[in-house]
Amino acid sequence: MASFQHRSVMAAEVLQHLAPRSGGMYVDGTLGGGGHSEQLLEASAPDGRVLGIDRDPAALAAAGERLNRFGDRFHSVRGSFGNLAEILRQAGIGAIDGFLLDLGVSSHQLDSPERGFSFRTNGPLDMRMDPAAGESAAELVNRASEQELERIIRDYGEERWARKIATRIVAARSERAFTSTLELAELVERTIPRRFHEERIHPATRTFQALRMAVNSELEQVRQGVVAGIELLAPGGRLVVISFHSLEDRIVKQLFREAATGCVCPPRFPHCTCGRTPRGRLITGKPVIAGTEERSENPRARSAKLRALEKL
Repeated sequence: MASFQHRSVMAAEVLQHLAPRSGGMYVDGTLGGGGHSEQLLEASAPDGRVLGIDRDPAALAAAGERLNRFGDRFHSVRGSFGNLAEILRQAGIGAIDGFLLDLGVSSHQLDSPERGFSFRTNGPLDMRMDPAAGESAAELVNRASEQELERIIRDYGEERWARKIATRIVAARSERAFTSTLELAELVERTIPRRFHEERIHPATRTFQALRMAVNSELEQVRQGVVAGIELLAPGGRLVVISFHSLEDRIVKQLFREAATGCVCPPRFPHCTCGRTPRGRLITGKPVIAGTEERSENPRARSAKLRALEKL
C-alpha cells in the first residue's frame, strides 16, 4: 500500500488562518493521512481537540496510527464532510471553533492503482473515495447516456473535446464494457487530436477529473459542507477551505460572500427592511496561494487556493 506520509498543502497558511488555540474544538473534514490534524493538535496543546472526517477507511487507519500519541484529543469518523451537522450531533459536539477542508484527491489515492484514480497506472476503473459506497466510475461510464457523459466531462472537466470523447466511449462500450483505467485513458488519448495534446498535461487528465468529481458528488459535498460549517461555527470560529479546481473555488467564493453580506435593500430605501445581517467576515479578500518554494517542491500546491471566513 502506498504511504499516506505526504506533505500537507499550505500547512503554515492553514495554521495562520485557523488560529487554533488551547481548549478549541476543530474539525478536519478531509482527514487524509492526518497531516493537517497533527498540526492542529500540536498548535492547540495542551487540550485542544480535533475531529477528523474521511470517507476512505485506509485514510482513517493511517491517520489513527499517526495521531495515536494525542490520545482522546483526537477522534475520527468515517463519513463525508457534507454531513457535518449529523456527524457532530452523533458525536455530541455543539459549536466548533474551526473547520478545515482540503479538497480534491489525496496523493495516496492517486498512487494506489487498485483505487482507480490514476490514468498513468492500470487498475480497476473505480475512483470512489469510499470504496464500499455508491457507483464506481466503471459503472457510470458503462451506464450513462452519451448526453450525460458529455455534460459530466464538459462541466466538471472543462474539456473542449467532451462531445467527441462521450461519443467514442459509447461506441467502444457497445463492444466491450470498460473495466480498467488504462482502457479509458488510452481511448481519450486517441480521441483528442495529437496536435492538441498539452506538453505538461496528459490528455486524459480532465476526463478522469470529471468522472471522479461525478462519482463522489464532490461539488455537492463542497456546497453542503461549507453551508453547514458556517452554520455550526461558534462566534469567532473560522472556516478554511483549500480548493484545487475553479468550480470548487467558485462555490466557496460565492458562499463566503453571501455569508459576509449584510443589508441588500436598494440604496433608495431610507431604512433597511430586509433585516439581513452578515454572518461572517472575510479574512481573505483574494484567495491565498502557496509560496514559491512550496509550489516548486510540491506539484499539488501549484493550483491550491485558500479562502478563510470568520463567524460573527
